[in-house]
Amino acid sequence: MAVAAGPSSPPLRLPLHLQERLASGLELRRRGYRSRFAPSPTGPLHRGNLRTALIGWLEARLRRGAWLLRIDDLDGPRNRPGAEVSILEDLRWLGLHWDGPVVRQSAHRGVYATVLSALRQAGRLYPCRCSRRLLADVSAPHGALAVYPGHCRNGPPLWGPQTGRLPSWRLCLEPGVLGWQERCGPDGHQDGHAEVGDVVLRRADGVVAYHLATAVDELLMGISEVVRGEDLWPSTGAQVAVMAALGADPPSYAHVPLWRDGQGERLSKREGAEGLAGLRRRGLDPPGVIGELAASLDLVPPGSRLSAQDLVEGLSLEGLQGCLSRGEGVKA
Repeated sequence: MAVAAGPSSPPLRLPLHLQERLASGLELRRRGYRSRFAPSPTGPLHRGNLRTALIGWLEARLRRGAWLLRIDDLDGPRNRPGAEVSILEDLRWLGLHWDGPVVRQSAHRGVYATVLSALRQAGRLYPCRCSRRLLADVSAPHGALAVYPGHCRNGPPLWGPQTGRLPSWRLCLEPGVLGWQERCGPDGHQDGHAEVGDVVLRRADGVVAYHLATAVDELLMGISEVVRGEDLWPSTGAQVAVMAALGADPPSYAHVPLWRDGQGERLSKREGAEGLAGLRRRGLDPPGVIGELAASLDLVPPGSRLSAQDLVEGLSLEGLQGCLSRGEGVKA
């Protein structure tokens, strides 16, 4: 695994209270299976989100582990009023009950700031003033930047505003392979320089970037396996790099197949894919929705009606993993 630090970088020094929180999270990971569902409150859950939630819930229950709920609400302008309430209500309506309190990333801003400060003091970040226009060709999921060409890597360490604009903060990666244990998606490795690049950890507008917040929270929450859609596989190397910079190994990952429409296109909020409201208009109740989600994975015959609890009681871990290992999202 590559380490996100140069040979002359001083050691990373985190405050004792944060070291203890990270150590506590890693101890939780060692004690047993812990996964999470982490939607953003940017709109209602669509069928693809709901199916991923069901997969994660089933896996956790079959492993007698914990299934946690985190709301990734850092990007305030994109959050929609009432979206979080809708997400919680949809999960409860389907019987997908989570363990413990809801975790909100907005409550961890102080932790992220402390991590950023420590990384900066250790010389592992550098300021970047590249414009959006310059980097428009390399946009990636969640607003991150893919394979940054390194324009500012060796520039002067000027952190203050210039021409009224602050820089973004990038993590300086050393050459090498970033690796993780992958169960469903492509092999778990990415080349740090060729496939990941120096990722942004703090945006120029001061907002903590997706990769930093996600990596830190996986550690704090003691997540042993991240179950999420295969579209997020390209983001993994950047998050593994952040964990490596903090001296921690990553959890394992299961990037599960996406649900696709009749033309083979993935369902997404952006395209207004049908959520629970549409399924209810079609007359489906919770057993009908669970049946439709499960049938899309070949776990039950089409037209089945059953609760989430009925489904888990009639399913084996091997049966679930066998369906996921086939690796193709079922078309609507």
